[in-house]
Amino acid sequence: MQYNVEVRTSLKKGMLNPEASTIEKALALLNFEVENTKTINIIQFSLNAENKEEALAQVDEMCQKLLCNPVIHDYEINISEE
Repeated sequence: MQYNVEVRTSLKKGMLNPEASTIEKALALLNFEVENTKTINIIQFSLNAENKEEALAQVDEMCQKLLCNPVIHDYEINISEE
């Protein structure tokens, strides 16, 4: 069965996020005041697996090995049938 996968990665709380800081500063220069800005990365792909649980296990392994650094990133996996 084929599944649509979306993985969202973000820096863990307390990690420095220079990209978010730059965005906040740029918005302030444009007279927009924002706080607590964070950035996320979204990775989308299709995956063949026997069932949703197997697909989730495969994607979790992908996250642990390549898609993010579990030491500094949090990640969220969303899977739906195609």
